[in-house]
Amino acid sequence: MKTSSLLLSVCVALILTACNFSAGTNKDLRTGLSYSYNGFAVEKVLLVDSENSIKTDNEVVMNSKVAIAIEGLTNYTLKDDKAFPGMQLLVTDKQGTAVVQEADLFADSPGYSAEDAAFLRGTVTVGDPMKAGETYHVKVRVWDKNKPDSELTAEIDLVVL
Repeated sequence: MKTSSLLLSVCVALILTACNFSAGTNKDLRTGLSYSYNGFAVEKVLLVDSENSIKTDNEVVMNSKVAIAIEGLTNYTLKDDKAFPGMQLLVTDKQGTAVVQEADLFADSPGYSAEDAAFLRGTVTVGDPMKAGETYHVKVRVWDKNKPDSELTAEIDLVVL
């Protein structure tokens, strides 16, 4: 009986390892940036300014740039040794009206090495039609075009100064 229990446990562990399943969620309590992923593995997702400095709050100055930086994104399904990420960027105002709407920033991509595709960035230029004193919701969605079930989403509310 003990042998069959041990054998069953080993088989289950091997099956779970073979699936290469990865999922999780995280939230930065300082900035409010939250992200979740399924199918991918990721080291970190950060809010950075135009000089690539990690931000410690969600306030942005008009006529500046801010980015959601995704670092260490792995588990792509490769085709001809290339990864084919898709990236959607959506910025909405308080009423839910789109200010920026990009369906796929990599729509015309010839593919990337897995190393290059591990580091992605969704950059928002804070400017017209945005207004100082308003809050905007930013959502970035990354998916694997060779395996669309694999995706990462990141969201944050930005306060424009």
